[in-house]
Amino acid sequence: MEQIVECVPNFSEGRRSDVIQSIQDAMATVPGVRVLDVHSDPDHNRSVVTMIGVPGSVLEAAFRGIAAAARLIDMEHQRGQHPRLGAADVVPFIPIRGVTMDDCVQLARRLGQRVGDELSIPVYLYGAAATRPDRTDLADVRRGEYERLKEEIATNPDRAPDFGPRRVGSAGACIIGARRLLIAFNIYLNTDDVKIAKAIARAVRHSSGGLRYVKALGVKVGGLAQVTMNLTDFRRTPVHRVVEMVRREATRYGVSIRRSELVGLIPQQAVLDAAAWYLQLDALSPDRVLENWLCDGEAKPDSPTLG
Repeated sequence: MEQIVECVPNFSEGRRSDVIQSIQDAMATVPGVRVLDVHSDPDHNRSVVTMIGVPGSVLEAAFRGIAAAARLIDMEHQRGQHPRLGAADVVPFIPIRGVTMDDCVQLARRLGQRVGDELSIPVYLYGAAATRPDRTDLADVRRGEYERLKEEIATNPDRAPDFGPRRVGSAGACIIGARRLLIAFNIYLNTDDVKIAKAIARAVRHSSGGLRYVKALGVKVGGLAQVTMNLTDFRRTPVHRVVEMVRREATRYGVSIRRSELVGLIPQQAVLDAAAWYLQLDALSPDRVLENWLCDGEAKPDSPTLG
């Protein structure tokens, strides 16, 4: 079985198209890697690249993307709605096929050491690759963002990086890790009142008493209030359950959902789960989807039945 790993590096630039393109080009030059999607947002001032390939090639592509971002993005001048710690802010590895989570942990640690040694960028390991329990959650690593890290990294033992120097340059720091598939999902409300988005995010996210496996913030994007979310286990907390909770909470404030968007890609199973729920197709299974019978001319609907 061919080994396939996914990597979804997040870069702290969503406004300068030439910079975004240069970073993408640096990664796309590596044989054995395919860039599937690039999502940029000027309000968040962030770009998310989704790429897949064989493990060694994906590691090399990630390194080249980090190096390009370090040259082109100055964190002293970077501002945006999204929390960030560095130019190449977060770089997770995700097992897709023929690759284990342990394999992705090793990729993260190899990349982290190389970034620290060759680029002199502080690196923090998170997720399954974390070396400390308090660094498992991305939000904990990124707390205080670039500005606080710059003040504390040299003197606070808790901010010592896993790799690289205990000083921050213009590229900031890089958070590298391994995790399972997640869905980055944003819901726009038909209001510009960001206080409503913040209240809904507080109700929805797990850390403040909401749904398990949901992280959420309320921000203003494109003139509209947005609930921006990461769904870290869509099988246990499916997309449709999150949407319905946001819809109910929005009704409390006299507003409604205007539209939603994906950042990056979504697993097919998550879409099928939502279709089964909204259409009440209790017996919907992958073999009822036409395109699943057209993969390379062979029948491949071998996923378990939904419902």
